[in-house]
Amino acid sequence: MVMKKVSILLLLAAVLMIGAGAARGEADTVLGKGTKLCLECVGIG
Repeated sequence: MVMKKVSILLLLAAVLMIGAGAARGEADTVLGKGTKLCLECVGIG
């Protein structure tokens, strides 16, 4: 029972952090960095 409560608490914390990051516009930053990284691995960028 305790494990279930901890799991739910961690899930809620993760959802809140994802929401906070999305509200700050961090999704664009992460996508841009991921794109640059992939292009460097392929040898284009």
